Amino acid sequence: MAKNLHGFEIDAPAVAGQDKILTEVALEFLAGLERKFGARRRALIDDRAVLQQKLDAGATLDFLPETADIRAGDWKVRPVPADLQDRRVEITGPVDRKMVINALNSGASAFMADFEDSNTPTWENQINGQINLIDAHNRTISFTDPKTGKDYQLKPNPAVLLVRPRGLHMEEKHLKIDGQYMSACLFDFGLYLFHNKNAAVYFYLPKMESHHEARLWNDILVYAEDALGLDRGTIRVTVLIETIPASFQMDEILFALKDHIVGLNCGRWDYIFNFIKRFAKHEGTVLPDRGDVTMTCHFLRSYSLNLIKTCHRRGAHAMGGMAAQIPIKNDEEANRKALEKFVADKEREARDGHDGTWVAHPGLVEKAREIFDRAMPKDNQIDKPLPEINITAQDLLAIPEGKITEEGLRKNINVGLLYLKSWLSGSGCVPIYNLMEDAATAEISRTQLWQWRRNKAHLADGRVIDDALMRQFLKQEAEQLQAQGNDRYLQDAIALFDDLVMAETLAEFLTTKAYDMVIGYERAHGY
Repeated sequence: MAKNLHGFEIDAPAVAGQDKILTEVALEFLAGLERKFGARRRALIDDRAVLQQKLDAGATLDFLPETADIRAGDWKVRPVPADLQDRRVEITGPVDRKMVINALNSGASAFMADFEDSNTPTWENQINGQINLIDAHNRTISFTDPKTGKDYQLKPNPAVLLVRPRGLHMEEKHLKIDGQYMSACLFDFGLYLFHNKNAAVYFYLPKMESHHEARLWNDILVYAEDALGLDRGTIRVTVLIETIPASFQMDEILFALKDHIVGLNCGRWDYIFNFIKRFAKHEGTVLPDRGDVTMTCHFLRSYSLNLIKTCHRRGAHAMGGMAAQIPIKNDEEANRKALEKFVADKEREARDGHDGTWVAHPGLVEKAREIFDRAMPKDNQIDKPLPEINITAQDLLAIPEGKITEEGLRKNINVGLLYLKSWLSGSGCVPIYNLMEDAATAEISRTQLWQWRRNKAHLADGRVIDDALMRQFLKQEAEQLQAQGNDRYLQDAIALFDDLVMAETLAEFLTTKAYDMVIGYERAHGY
């Protein structure tokens, strides 16, 4: 479907129900957002590239001297709304209709519906996702599985709904406004807000890298509230601290958003990915096997504790991160070990002072709730100040010890290829080897491989990870997957992953080129 209306150019396959989402007044609201903030968003993405150039040249990160007064000041964020006071267990997942119902019914305190890392942004996914979330917001959502005939209905007292739009770096390539692609974050945010403004609306904001980006978002929220006639603070947000620059600016991010923000979240997987990416050319910052980079490592534990201290000082929630484990059927021993890791992770979070945590699977909601119920008898732990914690730049930048093994290298390739195949086929959240993988975890695999090759790191057996060795492993792992079944998505995943890992320059996001391929599929063949 191609459509041109008052400066809007839509070039996308027709999706049932899209006319009630893309109404003329909704498009006018989107256009207002884009015309007001699109250029500023693009300039801030350019600022990220400038920072990367400095880091590539040997610079490092530290707390900002120019914002010392904000860090020293005695201020708090706007009080947290009543229905967000208790967030002890949050579940996350894509905006698929059945998944939305299951997540809302899971017994979790809140559900983060995700247009970002667990979603492939096909036009069908974006439009259906908005339709599903309107029905979820109104508590009218239902679904009948066409394969099984099973009916899914919403139970009483479902989880509180929060929505994560895409990051500032992405564009919505199905829609142009005044000849320019729409900012993906404004598309997702704007449509959900416009159609659900009859009550308070809650968002998660991803991949923020600076307090300047937080100020942009605050200005977006103020503009949107004014444009729609909403009271200040009707829109409330939680910010994911999932980049290393943002970990040095948590006070500043809270301050910039203080009329709208309710908390920060330890987005651990994107954080690890961003740490690798920002210091990819620093030989001394090479990380070991992904499996050894856990939240007990000093740099990650420091980031987690500092987030708790910062949030509680400002009256905001400090949310724990995602444990990727999922229940394992038909293997009792493997399931026991996975559950042990999950329990240890959640007990650490609750003991340290986090106000809640994330799970990826409904089967782990009850266990996470038990752990937080024991450690946190009240709605939250905001009154736990952690005065003894004083985190330095050295703490946040400490490199964990560990080995790079052939098994770890091969697993990065294998997981990266399997995930990318799934993403290209339209599914951005997929269980692989008993872990729930999304774009962030695949990015760790991809950037680690690039960093190891770029810095000629050594395997534990002494071999140098040079171009020849990397090409050998890439070829072998690809052939092994092709022998199990080959299709266009796997073929394209192999070609794209090889290109990303062997490139001279490390790409900012694997999903950028992958999204262009998805657009090509839609225009050439459809899904």
